[in-house]
Amino acid sequence: MSKGNILIIDDEDKLRGLLARILSLEGYSLFEAATGKEGLKKLELEDIQVVLSDVKLPDANGVELTQSIRSKYPELEIIVLTAFGTIADGVKAIKNGAFDYITKGDDNDKIIPLVAKAMEKAQMQQRLHHLEKRVGEKYSFDKIIGQSKQIQDAITLARKVSNTDTTVLLLGETGTGKEVFAEAIHQESSRQKKNFVAVNCSAFSKELLESELFGHKAGAFTGATKDTKGLFEEANEGTIFLDEIGEMNIDLQAKLLRVLETGELLKVGESKTSKVNVRVIAATNRDLKTESENGHFRLDLFYRLSVFQINLPALRDRKKDILELANFFLKQFGAKTNKRIIAMSPEFLTHLQNYNWRGNIRELKNIMERAVILCDSNSLTVEDLPFELQQDAISGSITSSFDLSTVEKQHIKKVLAHTGGNKTEAARLLNIGLTTLYRKIEEYKI
Repeated sequence: MSKGNILIIDDEDKLRGLLARILSLEGYSLFEAATGKEGLKKLELEDIQVVLSDVKLPDANGVELTQSIRSKYPELEIIVLTAFGTIADGVKAIKNGAFDYITKGDDNDKIIPLVAKAMEKAQMQQRLHHLEKRVGEKYSFDKIIGQSKQIQDAITLARKVSNTDTTVLLLGETGTGKEVFAEAIHQESSRQKKNFVAVNCSAFSKELLESELFGHKAGAFTGATKDTKGLFEEANEGTIFLDEIGEMNIDLQAKLLRVLETGELLKVGESKTSKVNVRVIAATNRDLKTESENGHFRLDLFYRLSVFQINLPALRDRKKDILELANFFLKQFGAKTNKRIIAMSPEFLTHLQNYNWRGNIRELKNIMERAVILCDSNSLTVEDLPFELQQDAISGSITSSFDLSTVEKQHIKKVLAHTGGNKTEAARLLNIGLTTLYRKIEEYKI
């Protein structure tokens, strides 16, 4: 695997070839150009991270070329090659944005470590650029799918609260997109350039969650060998998303309440408090008011968290959006699996519309991924759906030309074909035991 792409721009064939050989032996992919014009053309065609350019080119000045390249490709790094008498040009090139310069012939021992540093910086800048672009696109409100009144009302509320520091409580069933809303709120707030930190409160024991959220001092418990920052400190000046807040231990709730009210936290094993400035967005699928009345959740914390509540609708209550969501997932997983699936059959869509969607958008996403994997044509059909969904739809009086045993037989055959006859993998995809699969194969004479 290549360590990165390098472009050498130099009109001296021997030097260019020598550099290319040296760097290719280090694991880099090399591209060459003899003129500035050729170099710019290569940059348009290839994904280059580092450029090595001579100062004196037949059709360009390397110093000016540096400025031109950096303005168009700010993520890449440029190392300027200078002759002994043109070191001043190298210094000027650095002012124009070059990473560094080396003197041809005299600095051959420096080229490899210098290129390595430039490559590391360029690749880090590319990763940051792609991450910023992906986060901005993925989590803006404009990217939330659905035109139904229910989801649009939720978006309207979320937009209004975004550019404040108000604590938000997102309510809704599992799989309704609470984390997507939380990140969109963060992305459209004044804190967008700071960290967004998400934690699922149901995924940790009380002791571990306390350490994760608030951090700990060295020696606070067995294995605590050094001071460790908690997620609240990681999210300082930004946003923390506390998912499944209803699962938090009631003792920890007191510490969380203190952070919300005073901005102070106490690390595990520490006696002195630390200050943080963090916006809190919480989410739950529980009725926290009822939980409070039953003594399972602090009432004062509930009131502190629920300053601004947003209810996210279940998918069965916004069936108008199912087709749009299914199309989105079809394109996403079609591209991921390199399959050109351009349609969904009317029967397939009818099954989607009539299904109860207990797992909401998350369940729809999983079913669409599975259907795309199983599909052997350019259109998704009922046979690409999981058997349990077909059974649910049929029991709901959806017209079908198959009885249940026929549908099950066809589906097992489809999965076996997909796995190339691998019964262990087929049983896993079907979510049944291997023994059950063998029994059904014998029963249906597959």
